[in-house]
Amino acid sequence: MSGMSVIGRNEKQYRVSSAFDDFDDIYSAERGFKPRECKIEVEETVREPDPYHPKIQSLLYESKDSSLQPPNPGAYDWKLKPEEYELQTNPIGLPEEKPPCYLPQENDDHIVVPSAQSQMGPIGPYATGRVDWSPLAGLTGTRPVVDSYSITRYSTNEWRQRNYETLQAASDAIDKSLLVEKSAKNSIRRAYEITDHNQSDNTKRLQIRSKDIDDWKQCLERAIRAMTDEICTLEEQRRRLKQAMNVLQMPESIVSECLATRTRRPESELVRDEPEEQLIKEKALIAEIRVLLIQTLADIEAQQRENRTNKTRLEFDWSDKKDAHEIESRNSQLNNRAPAIMFKPGATRFMAQQSTEILWEKYTVDNLEEAEKCRQKSIALRSTLDAILMNSARDLRTQADTVDRALHNRVICMDEMRQRLENELRTCLRRLADTEIQIEKLQVSIENMDFPMKVSQTRLDNRHRRLRVENCRDESQFALIGEVKSVHDSLTVLNDELRTCQEMKKDLTNQRGNLEREIMLKRRTINIDRERIQVLRTHFPSTTALTGY
Repeated sequence: MSGMSVIGRNEKQYRVSSAFDDFDDIYSAERGFKPRECKIEVEETVREPDPYHPKIQSLLYESKDSSLQPPNPGAYDWKLKPEEYELQTNPIGLPEEKPPCYLPQENDDHIVVPSAQSQMGPIGPYATGRVDWSPLAGLTGTRPVVDSYSITRYSTNEWRQRNYETLQAASDAIDKSLLVEKSAKNSIRRAYEITDHNQSDNTKRLQIRSKDIDDWKQCLERAIRAMTDEICTLEEQRRRLKQAMNVLQMPESIVSECLATRTRRPESELVRDEPEEQLIKEKALIAEIRVLLIQTLADIEAQQRENRTNKTRLEFDWSDKKDAHEIESRNSQLNNRAPAIMFKPGATRFMAQQSTEILWEKYTVDNLEEAEKCRQKSIALRSTLDAILMNSARDLRTQADTVDRALHNRVICMDEMRQRLENELRTCLRRLADTEIQIEKLQVSIENMDFPMKVSQTRLDNRHRRLRVENCRDESQFALIGEVKSVHDSLTVLNDELRTCQEMKKDLTNQRGNLEREIMLKRRTINIDRERIQVLRTHFPSTTALTGY
């Protein structure tokens, strides 16, 4: 028969069955003792994952080594409910390692071999009804006799086995009911969680959608304001052009001197830039100014009509975005307690004329891009008009203003370039100092990595001294080898970084010299354009009347 040790019903059940077989009497007599073998079979029924499975299994194997006793069921009573705890206790005060009287005992499996004198006792003429029970009775069909005192059908062994099976069946049914109850609770919780999660996600999507619409609406507002400002600015330029169409005077006083002065720019600064071209064009534009101004006026009027058309298109799109934003804002504020919610038949259908999200975004992007192109075209036209007005005067003052502006822009550009070079030089010097510091840190780090390598290799060498089976290729062995490889890889990376920093130091040193030379050239060019040519052109007449103001 099988001895049963109930460990816990909540997570796992373990069955420990042991069969004891005696050696033969001759072997026992010769050796002076009766050894006995124990074969333990552990059957595991896993109902749900148990975090205490390794602990229980280790205790089971410890019981195999300690007199082949199963683990004490009372050690795990903390896992049982109060009403289940009574099933684990001993109501008659027996020791904990001994099962209760109503459960199978340890000696129930032993076969009692009757002696020759007592084999016929129960069936004699004076039978007492006493019977020695064993599993052999079930195999041979031998049943207890009926005497004048009692009638018995089952033995106490079978009665205890039936008690055990009844308790086990009840325990299994209770376990299944607990699992069913847990599954139902999990289903309810999961249903609420999924519903709440989906509603929360959709609320977030609606909020994101509302924010997207609001962002595009604000972009449209900025574009409308920019287009309105551009229309007003272009209208002012149109009036200015009409006023400047009568100003066609152009003096020709200092063109040659300016060109000669700019030829003394140093080396790489001898470029054909805009001031150079304007000085060359100064004499060629006089005959074409009148026709050019008339054509420019026509272009401005056409551009003004296009600007107003794009502004109207943006305003229509902004109005639609405003209505959509209000709808999405209301939807994002709805919840299960909102008073305005109700069933809406047919709400899940897709409208026939609905646009896709890509087309929706593309429509607004196209409008913005078209309006921006139109605005940039208008800005370019105004810039052209500004240049034309500067070149449309009959005297050199109109062209001189164009040259002055070009020179001014060129000086600003050169000054910005000089400042940028100086900033780069300061950054280069800082990086050069930081690189030197980093090189020192890398060298120190490479030296410090020797200590972790020594620790890992020393640990591995010490583990090689383990004897026989203890010299195990365990997880620690692989981890230490991995640590050595990691330290070696780190050293390789640090050495590569050190070489890179040293090469970068050389490169920064070369760049420092180049930057210092370029700064010197830019300063000389700025001095020519600002201190000589611009000062020379300040003697020209006023341009207020010539430019349309």
